[in-house]
Amino acid sequence: MRRVLSHGSFLRFYLLLGLALCVVFLIALGGRSFIEQVRREDYREQLAALPMSLMTQQLADIPVDERQERLSHFSDVLGMQLSLRKLHDVDLGYFERERIGRGTVLVTEDPWRLRQRIPDDSTEESWMLEATLVAWSERQWQGSMVLLGEWLASMPRAERLEALASLRPGSWPLALLSTPPDDLIAEQQFQLTLGGVITRLASDKLSVTLLYQLPGEYQWLQAGPITRGDTLPLNLHLPLLIGLMVVLSLIIYLIMRSIEARMSRLELAATRIASGRLETRVKVESGDFLGRLGMAFNGMANQVQTLLRGQQEMIRAVSHELRTPVARIRFAVQMVEDMTDQPAIRRQLQGIDADIAELDDLVDEILTYARLGGEAVNGAELEMTLVECRAMAERVIDTLTPLHKGLNLVLATSPEIELMAEPRYLQRALQNLVSNACRYGKSQVMIRLWDEPHLVRIDVEDDGPGIPLEARADIFKPFARLDDSRARSSGGYGLGLSIVQKIMAGHGGSVTVDSSPALGGARFTLLIPRRDTLA
Repeated sequence: MRRVLSHGSFLRFYLLLGLALCVVFLIALGGRSFIEQVRREDYREQLAALPMSLMTQQLADIPVDERQERLSHFSDVLGMQLSLRKLHDVDLGYFERERIGRGTVLVTEDPWRLRQRIPDDSTEESWMLEATLVAWSERQWQGSMVLLGEWLASMPRAERLEALASLRPGSWPLALLSTPPDDLIAEQQFQLTLGGVITRLASDKLSVTLLYQLPGEYQWLQAGPITRGDTLPLNLHLPLLIGLMVVLSLIIYLIMRSIEARMSRLELAATRIASGRLETRVKVESGDFLGRLGMAFNGMANQVQTLLRGQQEMIRAVSHELRTPVARIRFAVQMVEDMTDQPAIRRQLQGIDADIAELDDLVDEILTYARLGGEAVNGAELEMTLVECRAMAERVIDTLTPLHKGLNLVLATSPEIELMAEPRYLQRALQNLVSNACRYGKSQVMIRLWDEPHLVRIDVEDDGPGIPLEARADIFKPFARLDDSRARSSGGYGLGLSIVQKIMAGHGGSVTVDSSPALGGARFTLLIPRRDTLA
């Protein structure tokens, strides 16, 4: 089983998600039980609110020495054991003391124990009424109605509604009726005249209504309907649902965070390899699906690095080997040229010598391209020094002007710019671009320098035919040539722009091409970031 789990990332994900759902289910079950417990406690408090409020209200209105006699009467009517205790002598918790201080009834079961503070106590010490009974029964319902009826009958009619409003009815909605309900049967009316309490049941709602006639009065006291109250309140439902969603979201986030972190490492490694850091490898932490993917990724990187290294070594070796026969051919041509004075033969030999020089230049370009292919990206292996860009551009112009006497090579008015770069490679890149512009320009080639906040920009523009838009993405590929005026007959080997691109990659920059707005031909742009912005 452990082997199956270790080799299945998504299987582990689904198992963990299933475990999370089980945890959420248990939390929901516990929350439901908690809410049911709170609901039961609230129902008991609401049920005991009327009799306890009635008794404490009457006890508060009489002196302390007369309260015991009143307690005996209450106990006989309600079937409860009643006692008065000083509040500071009762062992209560913090929350219980806070609740009883607000006048709330504290209710516990097995056996039932009801406790409430006597309001507006005029004595120096606060008293608490405590009632004990085995279970809540019909006697407590009917006794509460009898006590309430006796209390109301003892006061004037005008004060009875105000007296009812001063009580805490809880789940006992109270009303005083001047006439009895019309649907009472004769037996119920007779029982009311005898001082009994009528219990009426509404079967469709399972609610109870109590009816009692005040002694010696033509006024009836109605309590109810009293319902069980099975509906859970919204203020308990909503926190439970929110809590469940938060817990489930947190668990899923923690599960996905681990998978996402490992995938991010794979993405970072792929990005680094794509940018040229072929030595990058992924740390393999397990043998699951992502672990096997990491091992395959490392194997791929090793294979790519080996192939590229072999290709570069082969190019360098072949290029070096080509130099020896090229040198021998050139030596032989020079010997033959020295041995003859015939103009036709000397012209042929000069053509062969030009081809040999061209071949020698091609070997040099290939060696340069292979050497740059071995350099690390972003100049990690390049020796950077301070380069004066305008002086470098002037050196390039001085070098190429004698070779292109029919062109006007100019350096536009530019500021003095200093840049940390590899001077030999950067000058080689600029010289390649200027040589390329001279090869295809008609009359003018311009170099322009721009000093920008985070980089140095060098533009090389010509007035030649330009480069078609659809071909601009391919001209930086090795040995790529266009079919128009920039063809093989115009010179070049198709490696100059590739070398420029590799030099720019070594400096962490780039080379782009577009149309020259000033001269109408092509405009090549070198973008070299400043070294302090790369730190």
